[in-house]
Amino acid sequence: MRFLLSNDDGYQAPGLHLLAQALQQFGEVTVVAPDRDRSGASNSLTLDRPLRIRTDKRGFHYVNGTPTDCVHLAINSLLDHEPDMVISGINSGANLGDDVLYSGTVAAAMEGRFLGCPALALSLAGESPQEYGQAVIIAVSLIKTLQQLSANDDPLLLNVNIPDVPTSDITGYALTRLGQRHQSEAVQPTIDPKGRKMYWVGPAGEERDAGAGTDFYAIKTNQVSITPLQIDLTAHRDFPRVQEQLASILAQDQ
Repeated sequence: MRFLLSNDDGYQAPGLHLLAQALQQFGEVTVVAPDRDRSGASNSLTLDRPLRIRTDKRGFHYVNGTPTDCVHLAINSLLDHEPDMVISGINSGANLGDDVLYSGTVAAAMEGRFLGCPALALSLAGESPQEYGQAVIIAVSLIKTLQQLSANDDPLLLNVNIPDVPTSDITGYALTRLGQRHQSEAVQPTIDPKGRKMYWVGPAGEERDAGAGTDFYAIKTNQVSITPLQIDLTAHRDFPRVQEQLASILAQDQ
């Protein structure tokens, strides 16, 4: 297999390094990752300046851009062959619920799926994660499963969160939906040393929809959370009420 690895923590992140090492026994591994931490970059592409690719002594390629830039650049220019799978991570910290809207980790995997490849976003859920070795073992098992699931159907995009606990404390695997958070905390204004106003974006909100079946609940109960994601953001369930409210306008176009 040909694996394309990326992340949003930067090319020097431990989770990326350990996963790349582990996957070398299963196929060809290409790493294309940001040159620094780009957490929260979401699906942004760099359109206002050129991108540059450099390579370190391990053969890891690093880019002065976003996670999405890395995957886009790799598939559309750098690689001679399309990868069999795009993997993003292993991220330092969780990507649960509404986090996926902002996550560069999820965005890198989503770009891979958008370009036609099965994709996996991997996160180790903890404040200062330590159990990367265990996360790699779980990741490898899920990669094999994703390969089988995507063999004859449309490629899948899975968002996986792994509890940062010893192997003996993992209680299982859970197929989950995204939970939801409360609104993020307020922006904090402050003053720089020259007396100019500046702002810190507040922390993410607390859990709101975090009951059984959600990714939040799985991590709380030390389960590996597996959430299938889709690119189509169309709110199909809202069609009836929107059509009812806009009936007169829609009728004019018929």
